[in-house]
Amino acid sequence: MPSTSLDEVVSVDPERLGGEPVFKGTRVPVRSLFDHLKAGDGIEVFLEDFPGVSRDQANAVLELAEQGLLQRLRAA
Repeated sequence: MPSTSLDEVVSVDPERLGGEPVFKGTRVPVRSLFDHLKAGDGIEVFLEDFPGVSRDQANAVLELAEQGLLQRLRAA
């Protein structure tokens, strides 16, 4: 189980970026992390491009995504 909850690292506010999930305390969409990874960039490149996001935040989002996927696969 992840040690961090989703609302500790992600914020959703209909008044900010149209409700797009962002890293808490930033205006950086969570989707940006996955876009970087899909493009073949490492987490280092993402963190350089978005210095307002901490490594802990990025790792927590990845861990939560992994756990969510594994739970869905087990339930299928």
